[in-house]
Amino acid sequence: MNRTEELIYKLRDTHSLSLEEYKTLITGRTPESASLLAALALVEKQKIYGNDVYVRGLIEVSNICRNDCLYCGIRGSNKNCDRYRLTGEDILECCREGYALGFRTFVMQGGEDGSFSDAFLTGLIRKIKENHPDCAVTLSLGERSRESYAALKEAGADRYLLRHETADKEHYEKLHPANLSFDNRMRCLRDLKELGYQVGCGFMVGSPYQTDAMLAKDLKFVETFRPDMCGIGPFIPHKDTPFRDHPAGSVELTLYLLSILRLIHPPLLLPATTALGTLEENGREKGILCGANVVMPNLSPASVRKKYMLYDNKLSDGAESAQSLDSLRKRMESIGCTISAVRGDIIK
Repeated sequence: MNRTEELIYKLRDTHSLSLEEYKTLITGRTPESASLLAALALVEKQKIYGNDVYVRGLIEVSNICRNDCLYCGIRGSNKNCDRYRLTGEDILECCREGYALGFRTFVMQGGEDGSFSDAFLTGLIRKIKENHPDCAVTLSLGERSRESYAALKEAGADRYLLRHETADKEHYEKLHPANLSFDNRMRCLRDLKELGYQVGCGFMVGSPYQTDAMLAKDLKFVETFRPDMCGIGPFIPHKDTPFRDHPAGSVELTLYLLSILRLIHPPLLLPATTALGTLEENGREKGILCGANVVMPNLSPASVRKKYMLYDNKLSDGAESAQSLDSLRKRMESIGCTISAVRGDIIK
């Protein structure tokens, strides 16, 4: 047994490695180690979730953003972005349609749009919960104050997704403008956890300036923070950003890291992200077979889906569309999995 295999079995048994061991596991990636990791990750996932794949209805509520992150297509300074903002009634209609299609979790995701005040969001969350009391509400609306997070939780929000993007402070500063702070991002994640949300973090794979040592830090952060969800996907450049000429991240490395994450924290809710499906036609299926157990079809109005373009060629139609749930169901069945029409909370 080589060193990489030893570390894989150690991770399965202890759910913990040192920073240096995580780095060795990444640098030692081979087709054989990837296959072993995927097989062990599937076993761990099936112990907890069987062959169920949880679906979330994704509602992209606004592409207006006050931030100017260097990798993001909806960054504030992108003059070529066709901006939109859904109304409260638009969002409620998406939920009504999603509920009829079988969704029991709604994910409201958007740029940091100042129009989404606490008063607007708390009223909206209460209305969604009133209309659909058996559903979970997930928010992904960026950095807010602790008081704001508390108000949204009190109104009925169940989960909050806030990708940390990188656990290395210097790397964070290379990906973000000076007004965005690594320390504040971490403060937000701690606040969310302390307030009782089911919390999701996550990072890009292959983002500019990323090294294996930085990825090892991401894995160690997930191990110590113990989120309920973790969203990772390959970096994909956008033509209207400073990173337009940087290469996309690796699908294979992303799949490898998905398997590692499953072994780090077996109950993790782990999406097979849109970015995987964008780079490879069957990327989402590959993600499920490497340990992921969540997919998030798009419930946004058809008229705005092409406008929420975080990176070039982002999928929003076909099997990515909530209206094509039957197609997604068949694709999951083809790999031995079943779409599960439940809230899909973490099982601890």
